[in-house]
Amino acid sequence: MSRRRLVVVGDALLDRDISGRATRLCPDAPVPVVEEEGRRSRPGGAALAAALAATDGHEVWLICGLGRDEAGEELGRLLASAGVRVVDLGLSGPTPEKVRILASGRPVLRLDREGPAAPGPPTKEAAEALVRASAVLVSDYGRGVAAALRARLEEAAVRTPLVWDPHPRGPEPPPGVFLATPNAAEAALFARDGGGEDRAAAGRRARLLLGRWRARGVAVTLGAGGAAAAGEGSSFSVPAPRVSGGDPCGAGDRFASRAAGLASAGASLRETVEGAVRAASAFVAAGGAYAFRPGVPEPSGEGDDAVSLARRVRERGGTVVATGGCFDLLHAGHVRMLQAARSLGDCLIVCLNSDASVRRLKGEDRPLVPEEERAAVLRALGCVDGVVIFGEDTPEEALRRIRPHLFAKGGDYDVSELPEARVLAGWGGEAVILPYVEGRSTSRLIREAASRAKSV
Repeated sequence: MSRRRLVVVGDALLDRDISGRATRLCPDAPVPVVEEEGRRSRPGGAALAAALAATDGHEVWLICGLGRDEAGEELGRLLASAGVRVVDLGLSGPTPEKVRILASGRPVLRLDREGPAAPGPPTKEAAEALVRASAVLVSDYGRGVAAALRARLEEAAVRTPLVWDPHPRGPEPPPGVFLATPNAAEAALFARDGGGEDRAAAGRRARLLLGRWRARGVAVTLGAGGAAAAGEGSSFSVPAPRVSGGDPCGAGDRFASRAAGLASAGASLRETVEGAVRAASAFVAAGGAYAFRPGVPEPSGEGDDAVSLARRVRERGGTVVATGGCFDLLHAGHVRMLQAARSLGDCLIVCLNSDASVRRLKGEDRPLVPEEERAAVLRALGCVDGVVIFGEDTPEEALRRIRPHLFAKGGDYDVSELPEARVLAGWGGEAVILPYVEGRSTSRLIREAASRAKSV
């Protein structure tokens, strides 16, 4: 079966990080002196959205404008390595760059390199790409590409699911757009209603913009608050999974790129927004745009086949982390351990004891929650990228299928006591012990619930 073609239209940027140490102040000004230790570049703007869509397994084409300069050449190479085909309209000026200076991992300065630059006119290749698209994503950063292709995009909205991530300096979404995805600040500017900044205000703006833009759906993204959405005849709110730490940079691009992918597969408006919220939360938990590596599959949050996901992450240089357990009554100790495990690599796969396995380990009155429901709860967490259910007492066979680099276990174990450690050694994997959270256990929660029930 051929892959669905997703066409991204928008303004491509090159993001650079220059990292080093700051141990002294400049003698002629009270600013830190950063001794450079390394550089890293990554796609930004619409280029980030395209690279993220490629990690979801789509055939991705990016219609953008690149300058005839070193930055444009580097950005083109990054996109090629991510599996993105570029349809370059050209730029009349330099490729926009955003350069961060970091000292000991903390940003101390951002330098923007951009001058007057307009994209070239639409090409025959761009028009043909739009005609053949399964879905189109407009990632508008207000630099002219969306405006240059406006007529073609109006035509695309009639025949193809079109997701439009708008910008205040760019054109409005065309009538018939499947989903527009302004953030809260952008929605307030577009609505011009002088309303509040809470979820209720976001919902009102989604409904207002739905009518004004004659869209099929509008989702106002709310960061850690998820999204407030409106569609034809319905309004709804989608909360985001709770994320501890992480970085929100690029979350809007992750939301829009996943939404476009879901739309191309025929998902409903609600399914699209729910899936996009989960994907954005997982992206934030993984470190956001600053941690993103083009070519390494991004966690889907959609219950992808975990073994296939692990293989893709390994093949592209990422680190696969696994953990295991019953997770019968999910509590704060579980969540903290899972978040800590996810922070060790590029994806986290949970090996989950089956119902039969739990009964052998815990007794005939366990589990309280069936295996498929336990798996669904785990997959809903932003820090979990996949679940494998196993029927044995320990997950050695599941680990042989996943072949993780790291197996994380919470508690006061000694690594030498873990049977999983011997299996991991077969391919050079390693077992690690994460801190135990005192006072949290499923057995204790069950005893306390039973005790309270008797006293009622």
